[in-house]
This record gives sequence, C-alpha cells and structure tokens, in this order.
Amino acid sequence: MAYKIEQDMENCIGCGACVSICPENWEMNKDGKAKPKKIKISDKEFDKNKQAEEICPVNVIKIKKA
Repeated sequence: MAYKIEQDMENCIGCGACVSICPENWEMNKDGKAKPKKIKISDKEFDKNKQAEEICPVNVIKIKKA
C-alpha cells in the first residue's frame, strides 16, 4: 500500500523531532522548518514516518493512505 504525507508547513515550529526520528525522509529547510524529502511513501517507509507524525509536538504531520 502507498501512503501520502501531508504537512502544515505554516504551523511547523522547526523543533526537528521528525528529523531526529526519521532522517531517512525528513530534513530541515533553509527557513528552519522541517520538510519531507518525499511525500509518497511505501509500506516499508511507513513505520518511521508514522513515528515522525506521532512525535510532532504541534501535530502538523498527517499520513494518509494514497
């Protein structure tokens, strides 16, 4: 199954928690906010990205079935 990452970039506080838990797909932008390297992910990538969603203190990351 494929999944899609949706992120509310405007409300990201740039804490970097998602980057620390899932550096394979998350990185810090030049503006100091986090962003996914890719928004379409596979089953194999789901668990780590789900952890990034769950650790986000402002709940701006959502992972949905594509």
